[in-house]
Amino acid sequence: MAKGMDTKDLFKEIRRLKEEKDAIILAHNYQRGEVQDIADYVGDSLELSRAAASAAGNVIVFCGVDFMAETASILSPKKTVVLPAAEACCPMAEMITADELRFLKSRYPGAAVVCYVNSSADVKAESDICCTSSNAVAVVRSLSEKQVIFVPDRNLAGYAARFTDKEIIPWEGFCIVHDRLTIENVRAARSRHPAAVLLVHPECRPEVIDAADFVASTSGMIRQVRDSAHREFIIGTEIGILHRMKKDAPEKSCYPLSDAMVCANMKKTTLPMVADALEKLSPRIVVPEEIALPARRAIDRMLTV
Repeated sequence: MAKGMDTKDLFKEIRRLKEEKDAIILAHNYQRGEVQDIADYVGDSLELSRAAASAAGNVIVFCGVDFMAETASILSPKKTVVLPAAEACCPMAEMITADELRFLKSRYPGAAVVCYVNSSADVKAESDICCTSSNAVAVVRSLSEKQVIFVPDRNLAGYAARFTDKEIIPWEGFCIVHDRLTIENVRAARSRHPAAVLLVHPECRPEVIDAADFVASTSGMIRQVRDSAHREFIIGTEIGILHRMKKDAPEKSCYPLSDAMVCANMKKTTLPMVADALEKLSPRIVVPEEIALPARRAIDRMLTV
């Protein structure tokens, strides 16, 4: 249906279908610019989790990757949740399975399990509480247990450990985009833009975090760019965020820390896919209730922190 339409016609068709299907569109900050522009809500994982939980309408079109659409389905089980790019996955989420987490739990039976939201539904179901990059520290601090298993991101686990006296037991997963950043990338970017403030994501390596001026989730970075008196920024996260920063703070200059900061999975969603997903209400994401119920408890517990 949408094949061959230009951008203007696609926007018009998506808006028509959205009204017809009683749908809302959620898009992550890393999505293509034109996909962000058609969305009702654009944000990081925590913001989109909250939007999914409180969304009006009968249909949620999630422009992101698979674990995000699963989370929306868990939080809104009576709604139809569709993921336009069915093959869009998160490599870090695939670095741990529920069986592996159960084995780790058997080795540390007294530990609480904190699961980064960048994980599959069945891994969430084996966890005590979820977290996002923006609330990981607060989540860890909220726990009474002294030992904390943190899965799957070793870098976010290490960042959270800096701000607590708990024993953090990390899983050796990582984001293939953020983990590739090196201190050499930092030096090169600062050389190109000596007056710029360096903002990095907590999924980065410890030495990159140490070299940053500000560490935050994507939405935290956006707020910093928008509200800061500084005029130039080096951005240490996926380059899709630059579109949002340009819209929110057009008078500021934002440069990628590295041109290699591209998540191929986040770029799989296109406007024709969004239109087709709305028309067909497919590909649909459904999480079985036996997994959704314990996963929902972990997510809900996070949302109260």
